[in-house]
Amino acid sequence: MAKIIIDPVTRLEGHLKVEATVERGRVVAAEAAGTMYRGFETILAGRDPRDAVYITQRICGVCPVSHATAAAFALDDAFGVQVPSNGRIIRNLILGGNFLQSHIIHFYNLSLPDYVQFPAVAPFTGAYSGDHRFNKETSEKLVANYFKALEIRRKCHEMVAIFGGKMPHQAAIIAGGTSMNADKDKIAAYRTLLAEIAQFVAGEYADDTRLLANAYSDYFKIGVGPGNFLSYGAFPQDDEGREQLFAAGTFIGGQSGPLDSGKITEDAARAWYDATADGPPATAATVARYGKAGAYSWVKAPRYGGDVCEVGPLSRMWISGRYTAGVSAMDRIVARTLEAALIAKALEQWLDELEPGAPCEADVEVPYAAAGVGLVEAPRGALGHWVTIDKHRIARYQAVVPTTWNASPRDAGGTAGALEQALVGLPVADTANPLAVMRTVHSFDPCLACAVHVIAPGRPLGEFRI
Repeated sequence: MAKIIIDPVTRLEGHLKVEATVERGRVVAAEAAGTMYRGFETILAGRDPRDAVYITQRICGVCPVSHATAAAFALDDAFGVQVPSNGRIIRNLILGGNFLQSHIIHFYNLSLPDYVQFPAVAPFTGAYSGDHRFNKETSEKLVANYFKALEIRRKCHEMVAIFGGKMPHQAAIIAGGTSMNADKDKIAAYRTLLAEIAQFVAGEYADDTRLLANAYSDYFKIGVGPGNFLSYGAFPQDDEGREQLFAAGTFIGGQSGPLDSGKITEDAARAWYDATADGPPATAATVARYGKAGAYSWVKAPRYGGDVCEVGPLSRMWISGRYTAGVSAMDRIVARTLEAALIAKALEQWLDELEPGAPCEADVEVPYAAAGVGLVEAPRGALGHWVTIDKHRIARYQAVVPTTWNASPRDAGGTAGALEQALVGLPVADTANPLAVMRTVHSFDPCLACAVHVIAPGRPLGEFRI
């Protein structure tokens, strides 16, 4: 028996530690641990609710738009406002552009180095070796596209900034809609960038995914998750939110079902939090208790009706009926690529639906007391924000994010999280080069900056003004 400890796992956002126990060349047990504590819920308490859109974006620099959108949805719900069509569409354009940059960077810059032999120069030195199946010519092509992807990702940021004002941490999504409206020049500028990005998605990105899937076809059978999927739905197609580009729903125990947000809970049995962290997000607290017996992660364990669920592009594509081929490491990569193409096409349609100069925001008034829920999809999966307002201020805020679902620790019943389950059974021929482990971890595209809940030991948190 041997134990593999990867701490930290590189090429992801935040700090993730993975331990895998290997017997006879297979992983027989695994633990995934978030090793960094943060406290955005604490930071938000007592603030003007409208600050949530801006503060929560600082949870993550890779997918800040998703947090802005979830916070805005929660405030829309609490304030009881209806977002005008232009506001809804511009939100979609900002979020969709952020999705594209995230999917592209995941494939090329975070995941591909697990499969391709890169030049032995910084920053590529120190990588695991072995099981590289591409010839020299193909490897050089993929490495060239790695660098091209960085340029395309920058253009995704530029595209988002046209309507978002800046990127990262856009400034246009607000409660009630958007502060930036559409005009012909902005639409034309966005369309020009989108054409180049969409061409890359349909060309190099799709072709390189096929190359990877063909060369590593055995990864369609390994890195298999629990097979339970959850989606909150993404990109409303009408002002009432009745239709979405990606449907809300569940697939649990082989059966499809509607989404019931009342079934969402968090379990902190194996996480370094007080018992008050257990329960529905609307009432759960975030009180650190480092050193708690039996705990090994700063990540809580969300469950849906008690079930472990995987979230992300594969979940969205499965629940929408667009991709149901499998639940493996390679299926996650393929589903993400297919989703990028769908989003690129949808962005074209939303540009056509914009009406320059039409209203983009509704008047909002902060209520004395209210509560709201904002459910949206981030590139990595289901993202929920829960807000309670009292005396015109945030009394309670809770965020349950995609990697909290995917990289959760075991719950009170001992059931492992989705990533932990996917690691069990992986082949490991060389414990000094656990490529299958890294490939499977990266297939989930973890973001630990989002998943963990800043602390200043021995002194209170400071204040800052926006």
